[in-house]
Amino acid sequence: MEEQQDTVPQVRVGDILRLDVDKIAFEGRAVARTGGLVVFVDGGIPGDTVMARVFRKKKQYAEAAVQEILARSPERVDPVCAHFGTCGGCSWQHLEYAAQCRWKREHVRDAFERIGGFAGVTVHETLPSPVEVYYRNKMEYSFGDKRWLLPEELGATLRDELFALGLHVPGRYDRILSIDACHLQSPESNAILNATRDFFLARGVPAYSTKTHTGDLRNLVIREGKRSGERMVYFVSTHEEPEMMREYAELLREERFGVTTFVHGITQRKSTVAVGETETVYFGPGVITEQLGDCSYELSPTSFFQTNTLQAERLYALAAASADFRPTDTVWDLYCGAGTITLFIAPFVKEAIGVELNPASIADAQKNAAANGVSNVSFRVADILAFLRSGKERGAVPDVIIVDPPRAGLHPDVTRGIGALGVERVVYVSCNPATSARDCQVLAEYGYVIEGITPVDMFPHTYHIECVITLRKSGKRVEVIQATE
Repeated sequence: MEEQQDTVPQVRVGDILRLDVDKIAFEGRAVARTGGLVVFVDGGIPGDTVMARVFRKKKQYAEAAVQEILARSPERVDPVCAHFGTCGGCSWQHLEYAAQCRWKREHVRDAFERIGGFAGVTVHETLPSPVEVYYRNKMEYSFGDKRWLLPEELGATLRDELFALGLHVPGRYDRILSIDACHLQSPESNAILNATRDFFLARGVPAYSTKTHTGDLRNLVIREGKRSGERMVYFVSTHEEPEMMREYAELLREERFGVTTFVHGITQRKSTVAVGETETVYFGPGVITEQLGDCSYELSPTSFFQTNTLQAERLYALAAASADFRPTDTVWDLYCGAGTITLFIAPFVKEAIGVELNPASIADAQKNAAANGVSNVSFRVADILAFLRSGKERGAVPDVIIVDPPRAGLHPDVTRGIGALGVERVVYVSCNPATSARDCQVLAEYGYVIEGITPVDMFPHTYHIECVITLRKSGKRVEVIQATE
C-alpha cells in the first residue's frame, strides 16, 4: 500500500490560521505547522494555540503574526517592558527565563549536530545570567527626525512627531522608537534618557536626519561600571554649541543621575556610528573604570568591553576552568581585543600572549596590563594566520590556545593553522553556535575531540547565546557525520 504523503495546504497572505506552536527555531523564531507547511509565528511561544494572520508566503514556509491567543503556554509570562512587541531588543520577554535557557541549549546542540556533523556531543546546561534585567553596562540611543508612531498615536497631533530619542525600529534605519523606560541598563539610565529628551525638545534643537544630513543631535551613549558604580554620558552631535553643552552638563550633574563624567563628541560624518571626530570633556575624567575578576579596566567613550559585566566574569572563569590550566602553561589568546581574557587567565599560567590585528585594542591591552601590574602577559599586533605560521616555523607551540572570534567565526585558513600547530588544548569562546560548529568540524579533521560545550547566556530575553567549547588533541582524525546545513 502506498504511503500517504502530507499535502501542503493552499495558504495565502491575509489568511487567518489556527496554529499550535511547538518549538523555537534558531535565531528565536517560533514554529508551527499546518499540513506539511512550516509557519514562523511572530509573537508565539511553544505550547501556545493561536490564531495568526499570514503576512508572507514562500514556497517552503509562511510567516504569520499572532492575532489572538486561544490557549496560553504554561511558559508564557507577561513582558515587563511597555515597548515589547515594537522595540526588537528583547524579543523573548514573553518566555519565562528557565525556558529561554533551555531553548538556547537546544539551539547549540542543533547547530553542532546539523551544521558541524557531531553526533552525541555533550552540551551542558546553559549557564544563566546572574541578573535578568538591568544587566547591560552600555546603552546606545539614537536621535531621529521621524518618530515611529504607535497605533494609538496615528492621526493625533504630537509636539514631538519630528523628534525621537530611543532605539531603531527593527529593519528601519530611518525610524526611531522613542523609549521612556528600558529594562536593559538601570533606572538612572532611564532618568538620563528622559531628561535629555526633554532638555533638547524644550530648546527646539533638531535631530540629525540620515536622509538629508541636516540637524544636530545624533547619539546618547550611557556607560556604567556595574562594579565601580561610575557612570558616563557620551553625547554625539554635529555641532559644538558650547553654551548649550554647559547647560546640559549642569543638568547631568544632578545627584539623581549619578553621572561621574560627561563627554561631548562632535562629528560631521554621514555615518551613524556613535563616534566623535573630536571630543570635549565637560566634567569628570572622561573615562570610567570597571572590574572583571581581580583586574580593573579604564573605559573611554568608545572602548570595547563585554556588555554584561557580571556574566562576563563567569564566562571567563568557565573558559579558564575548561582549559585545565597548569602553572607551567604558555597560552595564546587569539582575537584578544583589549586583553580582558588574557589578563583574567594570567594568574593561572606561566605566560599568556594576546594577539590582535587592531593596534588600538593592543594599546588598550598593554595599558590595562601595566595598570594592573600583570607582568606575565605580552601582546602582539599581528595577523592571526601569520602569527600561527611564524610560531610553527620557530617551534614556539603553546600548551593552550584560546580563541574568541567575532560572529563570523574563524577564517578557514586560521582554523587549519590552529589544527596544523597541534596544540594539546583549544578553548573556543563563541558568540555564534553556527560558525563555531563549522570551525570545530575542521578541527576534528586534525584530531581534536570536543570534550564538552557549555552555553553561557550573556543576553537574557534575546535569542543570542555564547558558549565555551573545550577541545583536546586525540592524535587521530575524528570522523563526523555529514552536515546538513
